[in-house]
Amino acid sequence: MWSCLAGYIEPGEAIEDAVRRETREEAGIVCGRVAYFASQPWPFPTSLIDRLPRRGDLAYIVIDRNELADARWFGREEVASMIARKHPEGFTAPAPVAIAHHIIRAWVEDGVEFG
Repeated sequence: MWSCLAGYIEPGEAIEDAVRRETREEAGIVCGRVAYFASQPWPFPTSLIDRLPRRGDLAYIVIDRNELADARWFGREEVASMIARKHPEGFTAPAPVAIAHHIIRAWVEDGVEFG
């Protein structure tokens, strides 16, 4: 399964800054504008899960293998096949219970551009 990048907010850090920092640390992607999309209940105390999609530098990804198993860019048609569970390589997207599913679906179906 492929999903969205996620991370943790440091004490005293703005959510938007955390999105930029985590995305840069995990995948080497420098983000521009960060926009609020939604939040999701999270079962762990003192934790916050939110989704602030960001626009990044599409030129390259530098993966921190301590943080991520892999990272890559996908086009809309390929992601649509993941949502439909019909990708030729068996790739899938997160289930509707995950906020990442809704971000991905908004990008694929509604053409929502973040940033």
